Amino acid sequence: MTQLSPLDFRSDTVTQPDEAMRLAMSRAEVADDVLDHDPTMRRLEDRVAELLGVEAALWVPSGSMGNLIALTVHLRPGDRFLAPRGAHVLDNELGTAAWIAGGMPHPLDCDAGPGRATPDAVRAAAGTSGPYYTLRTTLLCLENTHNAAGGAVTQPDEHALLVSAARETGLRVHLDGARLWNAAVALGLPPAALTVGVDTVQVCLSKGLGAPVGSVVAGSSSFVAEARRVRKMLGGGVRQGGVLAAAGLVGLERVDDLAQDHANARALARGLAELGWLVDEPETNIVLAGVPDLEVTLTGLRHLGVFAGPMAGKVRFVLHRDVGAEDVAEALRRIGSAS
Repeated sequence: MTQLSPLDFRSDTVTQPDEAMRLAMSRAEVADDVLDHDPTMRRLEDRVAELLGVEAALWVPSGSMGNLIALTVHLRPGDRFLAPRGAHVLDNELGTAAWIAGGMPHPLDCDAGPGRATPDAVRAAAGTSGPYYTLRTTLLCLENTHNAAGGAVTQPDEHALLVSAARETGLRVHLDGARLWNAAVALGLPPAALTVGVDTVQVCLSKGLGAPVGSVVAGSSSFVAEARRVRKMLGGGVRQGGVLAAAGLVGLERVDDLAQDHANARALARGLAELGWLVDEPETNIVLAGVPDLEVTLTGLRHLGVFAGPMAGKVRFVLHRDVGAEDVAEALRRIGSAS
């Protein structure tokens, strides 16, 4: 029996650094980032801060650490924070928002659409001041794109209204922008247009941009100074980090390439729908498909050499730079032949 070559749609984190990225890594100027601030790391952080329209930025090993650092800086023990239901900080970070940052999570129903709460929901959940024993709500966490909602995009006008509602009720705002690059490309806007009014933002370099490691958390200079301390506390200080930062700098030159991932996602969704799958129309690079039995379907796909994953009770296919239009066509051919 001929072994089928694997087609990996599990995540956009499975990408392999190409030769250009590996070459940049091998030639990176480095120093001890914990002691002296690695020069390539500094270049990356300055570039990301510029793209996001904020004062300063800090490289971190992962997006989860970036979110945790932001929450640790923003929250006092016992503070409640708000986030749209299904947000990564609620469901996919092992409870560190409560366990380490000391926050009490409160999910907001997505009453404005997939992955998006309304400003009224923010105001209602923020509540009003009360007796000294009243639970304090101090932070709103947004996510753009929203992973569990299938890479759903928050438009800048919706974002502005949510930030305004947070300000009216005394909340700070953290934006989990792990796939903010995808949102910017889908909307045809610069990333800074999607961070207006936030206190902090985290963006990922190891998803669609293809770097092997790394995210960046950003905000004011004073926030980044404190974030550097928390990163060290969490074990995230990387010595000659320029080797990794160089890959991130190459990735930032390829943001526009994400449009091809979005086109491939639309093609996959159309093809699955033609085969009778219940598919949500993708806004970016994530395709969610409803199936009668999730585990049976995932096992069947693996037998076909098509690797996908579970998300929000559906099959999740994630398009990325290492699966092209030909791979999408081949995946559909395999799935169709088994139907």
